[in-house]
Amino acid sequence: MPTRSFLKPVAGLFCLVALACAGCSPGPGSDTDAGADAHTDTDTDPNPSSTGPAGESATGYAPYVSATTASGLDSAGSVSAYNLAFVLADGGDCTPMWDGAKSIGDVAVKSRIAALTDSGATVRVSFGGAAGTELARSCDSASELAKAYGEALDAAGASEADFDIEGDALKDSDSVDLRSKAIALLQKDRPDLSVSFTLPVMPSGLGDDSVALLESANDNSVEVSTVNIMTMNYGSSYDGDMGDYAEQSAEATHDQVADIFGLSDSAAWRGMALTSMIGQNDVDEETFTLDDGAQVRQFAEEKGIAWVSMWAAFRDRPCAGDGSSSGAARSDCSGVEQEEGAFAQTLSG
Repeated sequence: MPTRSFLKPVAGLFCLVALACAGCSPGPGSDTDAGADAHTDTDTDPNPSSTGPAGESATGYAPYVSATTASGLDSAGSVSAYNLAFVLADGGDCTPMWDGAKSIGDVAVKSRIAALTDSGATVRVSFGGAAGTELARSCDSASELAKAYGEALDAAGASEADFDIEGDALKDSDSVDLRSKAIALLQKDRPDLSVSFTLPVMPSGLGDDSVALLESANDNSVEVSTVNIMTMNYGSSYDGDMGDYAEQSAEATHDQVADIFGLSDSAAWRGMALTSMIGQNDVDEETFTLDDGAQVRQFAEEKGIAWVSMWAAFRDRPCAGDGSSSGAARSDCSGVEQEEGAFAQTLSG
């Protein structure tokens, strides 16, 4: 098991657990809200290298995949972890369900997870997403919510949790605080639980609601492994280069993460992840190309970012016909000319 770096925050209440190698638990968004040993000196970097012991990149590749439906593209590239999308509430009930519809103990899903991990990759259970109801908005107490999260993790055999919080759930301060308290309870029972927050971003950085969510985690002593930013869907006025926008978003978020958690420059980079929406984004003017993917991968390696991801593995193929879509994002293809699995190969380096 890799060592993890526990770094003291400004407030002294929170630990950001920075991932430092591709084998570490490598732990999608639309609006403006859209390792070393134990170390407490945030002004120095105990492990400045962004490469592993064999010269391999420390930056992992962890695509988002459907938790319920297998795709022949799941294993494309060099996958270090899979983000299983998504666990949601069963309507208004505090019951975790895959996609809000399938039982958390569904035998077919268990078999799917076993197949994903057969290569040695880990799985991270992603709670939330852009649709459906996140559990924190259905559960009545922190203990009840922690139990629901734990049931989903146990069903997947996972020790990594991703909380994809966006839209109304991000603006709901009551559920944000309830979630922070529940995660803190969960980590008391599961000290090895790795937690990431996946948040919308703009080239100017995280919005106020996202900052408030991270501060809530800080105040409740949650140990966060990674802040994963969704470098996508900025808005119709952002019609420039998506690779450049991803770098700008990361640079701005890096400064916010360093400030919130009191981290050194390099530690803040190691506590970040980047998720791109490949091909045609939900905003017509935004198209993330293979060249953008290569740019993001190189940037992530240079900065020592924990992992990169994409929405989503099942879109990593050309659309039928001329290889492009009509301008609207599709759920089953990228909308750009490419070979099957090309984004996975590019983003995994």
